[in-house]
Amino acid sequence: MTAGVFWAVAIGLAALVAYMLIGALRRVPGQNNSAEADLAVYRDQLAEIERDLARATIAAPEAERLRAEVGKRVIEADKARMTGSVTAGSTSTAVLVAVIIAVVVPGGMAAYWALGAPGYPDMALEPRLAGLDDAIRARPSQEAELATQGRTRDMALDTRLSAELAAATDTEALRARFQQHFEAGEMQAAVRVQERLIALQGEAASSQGYAMLALALTLEAQGYVSPEAEGALRASLQRDASNEIARYLVGEMFRQGARFDRAFQFWRPIAESGTPGSPFVADVRAKIEQVAELAGVRYALPASVASGPTAGDVAAAAEMAPEERQAMIEGMVAQLSDRLATEGGNVEDWNRLIRSLAILERLPEAQKIYDEAKDRFQGRPAELSFLRLAAVETGLSP
Repeated sequence: MTAGVFWAVAIGLAALVAYMLIGALRRVPGQNNSAEADLAVYRDQLAEIERDLARATIAAPEAERLRAEVGKRVIEADKARMTGSVTAGSTSTAVLVAVIIAVVVPGGMAAYWALGAPGYPDMALEPRLAGLDDAIRARPSQEAELATQGRTRDMALDTRLSAELAAATDTEALRARFQQHFEAGEMQAAVRVQERLIALQGEAASSQGYAMLALALTLEAQGYVSPEAEGALRASLQRDASNEIARYLVGEMFRQGARFDRAFQFWRPIAESGTPGSPFVADVRAKIEQVAELAGVRYALPASVASGPTAGDVAAAAEMAPEERQAMIEGMVAQLSDRLATEGGNVEDWNRLIRSLAILERLPEAQKIYDEAKDRFQGRPAELSFLRLAAVETGLSP
């Protein structure tokens, strides 16, 4: 659409709106409402006089006098009605019509000129998606993102690790060392160890091995899925297209790049049939409805047996006053905290408690719960990585 055509359409639409408003004004009764009401009263009075005369409650001369009196009032009210509709009503309507014509068309154009994007070309869906894909391909590298975050890698540590790992050939020892660094939150070392392990394994490297490398890279970059992590994810999915960690991270990569349609495609199987109790399933289920909405997809998340607020709880909370909603959240957090302290729970419950405390701005308590959760899930990399993501996203110290 050319600029000329756009402005012609815009002016036409503004004129149409003005026309509809003017038409509505002309249909609205003006200032003669009072005169119309008076006429209705006088008509009722005339009818009442006739009824009284028929019942013989008044004499004929009295009835004639009353008719004459009411008749005068009817004439005066009718004159007022006619004069008001022609003068005051037409005058006020004319003023409003002039205001509408003066404001709607030029005012709408001026507002668009200030707030809109005059001359901006049409952009169909395919070019927009292509632009997003280009932006994803051009996103910063792992090193660039770390630098942006002010967390550049320790070059001395890299040099030392390179020398140590060059002589390492025991794959089981490398797996154990990766897990040790990963659980300790030492992601730079975990990345280097996993890279060495994959290099030793060659074509025999597993889908899970590549997925864990991508996960370590993502955690090192505070949740950012870099091109380097994407390369590991491609290798993981080439070996096993159903790998849950890889599908989760690929979906997160597309979500970060605003390709919500692709994120939804990768996440839907996880949300609906992912491993029960998996931390990644819980995170996908928490985000997928918003992702679907942004992708323009109508999607209702299937019911889950996971503990926590039900849909009814959420609906009830939405209708509460802020104080009542805060009290309800506080009560649910206290109940969940007590249950975890006495009965324990899965990683989803711990994640929910950490995030809830962060929402309530009880960060010291959230940090304490996170530290306790790390001890509880020691030796379980998937759960620890999930908790670490929660810590990063809520501003805690991972």
